[in-house]
Amino acid sequence: MNKTEAAKLQKWIAENSTSKILSITGSTDEVGSSGYNDTLSQKRVSFIYNQIKGKVNIRPDFKSISLGEKGATSSNKAENRKAIIHYLLEKDLDKENEVLGIKNEEPEVVIPDDAPLAEKVKLAKVGTKILLKNINFYQNTFATVPESQGALYDLLFVMQNNPNLKIEIQGHICCIDKDYRNLSLDRAKQIKRFLVFNGIQQYRIQTKGFGVTQPIYPIPEETPEKAAANRRVEIEILSKK
Repeated sequence: MNKTEAAKLQKWIAENSTSKILSITGSTDEVGSSGYNDTLSQKRVSFIYNQIKGKVNIRPDFKSISLGEKGATSSNKAENRKAIIHYLLEKDLDKENEVLGIKNEEPEVVIPDDAPLAEKVKLAKVGTKILLKNINFYQNTFATVPESQGALYDLLFVMQNNPNLKIEIQGHICCIDKDYRNLSLDRAKQIKRFLVFNGIQQYRIQTKGFGVTQPIYPIPEETPEKAAANRRVEIEILSKK
């Protein structure tokens, strides 16, 4: 840098100690080969970076952009031999992610395993899967055993009390290498039939059978408890609005 430009840079540094640098872009004129200009523009970025380092805040994922002669946008060659500092003033730092188009991740919601189904649905986000406990079927059929009535009515009450809730009921089976009879889907459909029979609109409920493709434990299961865990019904939250 000549003395005039070096003085400008030092003045900018002094005025921006509380700013934050997002990136530095270097470019050249069109004199010389493309490879030479790419290297030269990177050296210009590195020079500016070393002048600024420790004096102005820099993002941890700071971007160093070397444009070479591709950054030549002016008919005046001197104007193309440059480095551009992209930065945010202190007053704008709270908008940093917005300016960069970075979406703030929502904190992960922890759903207690022993919470009532209504509470689990309340805490759940779209895409969350919830195990329906205590829903069991007669062996090799899609008929629910009488002991499942309590869990079925819990699900019914949740659907009744959340009129905008849409779910997918997902069936899983255990113990065999393939769901030859599509039993997992039939079991999911059976639960849907129960809800529809009791007044829940069909469009709010989808069904899917996963067979043995998503086991919690490897098949064949080592214990009856692991087989029971694989043999399950879950709901996935599709919409709550």
